[in-house]
Amino acid sequence: QSISGAFASIYQQHGVAGLWRGVTGAIPRVAVGSAAQLATFSSAKDWVCERQWFGAGSWAAVLAGGMVSGVAVAVTMTPFDVVSTRLYNQPVDAEGAGKLYRGFWDCILQISSKEGLLGLYKGIGAVYLRLGPHTVLSLFFWDELRKM
Repeated sequence: QSISGAFASIYQQHGVAGLWRGVTGAIPRVAVGSAAQLATFSSAKDWVCERQWFGAGSWAAVLAGGMVSGVAVAVTMTPFDVVSTRLYNQPVDAEGAGKLYRGFWDCILQISSKEGLLGLYKGIGAVYLRLGPHTVLSLFFWDELRKM
């Protein structure tokens, strides 16, 4: 019924460990996504300025850099999103252990062997539609605030 109800239910069924279920997929996801976002933004922004498509310091160069960065984030994060989602959603036994996957690496191996490497990229379009605008706006505002 509510967030607090969900916490209470998870805690009652699986204890403190249940509140952290799936974290092994979430931590690499955030680390890789943030690294891709920050590493590609400045490079992409500088690249479009070097080609003289947009002037240095222009908002259009910032937006272009953000769009390129959004693609990089979607490409690098999607496999981790797929793994995280499957780890979160898998059924668990009475001890809270996953019934389908033993952990992060087992999930990757099972997806790759059963669905091929492209199985790790299921939903990349939806990921980009969610992360693309977020990346563009976050980096645009970050760049503008940095100028101040």
